[in-house]
Amino acid sequence: MPIIKSAKKAARQATKRTAHNVEIKKAIKAALKAFKANPTMETLAKAQSEYDKAAKKNLLKKNTASRRKAALAKIAKKAGMKIEAPKKAAPKATEAKAPAKKAAPAKKATATKTTAAKKTQSKAKAESK
Repeated sequence: MPIIKSAKKAARQATKRTAHNVEIKKAIKAALKAFKANPTMETLAKAQSEYDKAAKKNLLKKNTASRRKAALAKIAKKAGMKIEAPKKAAPKATEAKAPAKKAAPAKKATATKTTAAKKTQSKAKAESK
């Protein structure tokens, strides 16, 4: 059992994170079991979504999730399901926009330069005296 305060906090965080990760893994297993019992497009989408969520949260590596999703698609194809790629939305017909005008560059403030120059001149005069 940790004695230092920061170590106690780290232990609490680790238990919370472990519990959260276990829940995500259980959701993946449940979705996978549902898909294998009844391979439909809905169960396939649910299982693939769970893999995507796990990869997004760094519970699984991206390539591992991708490989497992491909295996699900292979099972679906073997079961006789027709897998369709998601259709992309048609681009909206919009009117041609006029190019935006460039804003004129702001003039540099010369006041700070002149005051700095005056200060250096006054210092030079003081040193020469």
